[in-house]
Amino acid sequence: MSNINSDQVLTLEELALYLKIPKSTLYKLVQEGRVPGQKLGKQWRFGKLAIDRWLDSEQKRDGKGGQ
Repeated sequence: MSNINSDQVLTLEELALYLKIPKSTLYKLVQEGRVPGQKLGKQWRFGKLAIDRWLDSEQKRDGKGGQ
């Protein structure tokens, strides 16, 4: 998974590895609508570019509301 292109689509398992969090935690966040993704049938798919933008926005949001 070292060659992740910005237009790549990730599975839940791949995204968990990318974010370095347990699959169970990611699944909970996805179910709560806190992570951008799309459900195709029974499987979730995530655009890497959308995830990277989401990470940037979360970092900015957390930075503004800190301490």
